[in-house]
Amino acid sequence: MHRPSPAILIAASFAFIIVQLDVTIVNVALPAIGRELGADVSALQWVVDAYTLGFAVFLLSAGVLGDRFGARRIFLGGFALFTVASLACAVAPGALALNLARALQGVGAALLVPSSLAILNAAYAHERALLAKAVAWWTAAGGVSIAAGPVLGGLLMSFAGWRAIFWVNIPICLAGFWLTLRVVPRQHGHAGARGVDLPGQLLAIVALTAFVGAVIESHARGIGSALVQGALLLAVGAGALFLRVQRRSAAPMLPLALFRARTFGGAVLFGVLVNFAYYGIIFVLSFYLQQLRGLSALQAGLYFLPLTGTFIFSNIASGWLQARTGPRTPMVAGGLLGALGYALLGWCGIAADASFLHMLPGLALIPAGMGLAVPAMTTSILAAVAPSQAGTASAVLNTARQVGGALGVAIFGALVAPADSAAAMRGVQFALAVSATLLLLGALLAWRCIHRPLSTQGESLCRT
Repeated sequence: MHRPSPAILIAASFAFIIVQLDVTIVNVALPAIGRELGADVSALQWVVDAYTLGFAVFLLSAGVLGDRFGARRIFLGGFALFTVASLACAVAPGALALNLARALQGVGAALLVPSSLAILNAAYAHERALLAKAVAWWTAAGGVSIAAGPVLGGLLMSFAGWRAIFWVNIPICLAGFWLTLRVVPRQHGHAGARGVDLPGQLLAIVALTAFVGAVIESHARGIGSALVQGALLLAVGAGALFLRVQRRSAAPMLPLALFRARTFGGAVLFGVLVNFAYYGIIFVLSFYLQQLRGLSALQAGLYFLPLTGTFIFSNIASGWLQARTGPRTPMVAGGLLGALGYALLGWCGIAADASFLHMLPGLALIPAGMGLAVPAMTTSILAAVAPSQAGTASAVLNTARQVGGALGVAIFGALVAPADSAAAMRGVQFALAVSATLLLLGALLAWRCIHRPLSTQGESLCRT
């Protein structure tokens, strides 16, 4: 039997690398962006969250577009859009233009991720063992890039300035586009594929953007301001209407019936907690290292280097552990390791005179926990639903994780916004304490909701 070209896996991995890289690469550049563009902490939070929200709110619909028009076509469109958006980021004259371009990057990312998985699924359709290995390599490529983002960002900042972190995307996207044209077979869409849930899509955009915006602006304007309260009311109203539309729709954007499975609901919530803590803390630590400790962008980036190495090893260990114990054990162990990492970082790593060695144990344990937990979380999601729902289930998980990350940046960012350095330092320590608590809750959730025999369809979310 003809085996698919490894170049197909490389093309798909280019997409996940660039998508994950742009989640974290901007963090060490935020102080420089703020200085050049005159942006305050709220505007800098939007630099991160505009991308994450654009990614999250279009992810479910992007999968539908791939089914209807063909994954290869949507994949190429994603690379093209990401290239144009990165160019717009690189030449942005002000904070508003940058944030709008970042949102457009997020839409491009949403087009790339589900279509890249669909391309792999089609290429390895008759080689299921190879498909599992291909997806593992695809996941590892994205995991390493998200951990390496701050390091690469620091290097680029030191030699070429903050705009270089967006210029670097363009050759990667062009290489992925060219390789896709060369090696990925043409795919036909399915005329009978379900259409985009336009009402649900619009309501999701309104609800999430209004809520995150209210959280970000509440620090600068106060929770009692008319704008913040109006945004919160809009978010609640749009969210309630979204749920109503999803319950009544014949082809909902978010199939609520999936959450009847205890394992599915538990794994999705676990993913939200993990991303909330990780994205939020990366934002906070970048601020702490440069604004409160006075390190350069390169020095701050190098502090994040342990995030890369331990993620690789724990990712490999997760597969080994899952094969012997099922997904619950690595999820529980990962949650506990992550919690310990955040706690150690808050206890001995955050201080005016703390050295890199004081921070090292926490910085090593956090990605070690994520590397153990995330692959097992994905496995449990796929095993909890019927094979025909695997694509939708994966999209729901990734959407929920991105929403969790956006909220983490919005909420934790407000903790370090005070001009007074002592108050900002307390905010960093509080954010780490909250993250440790969230990961402990995640470990408990995995213990109660994830089981080795994954025949959980139809169960309630958690045991009573």
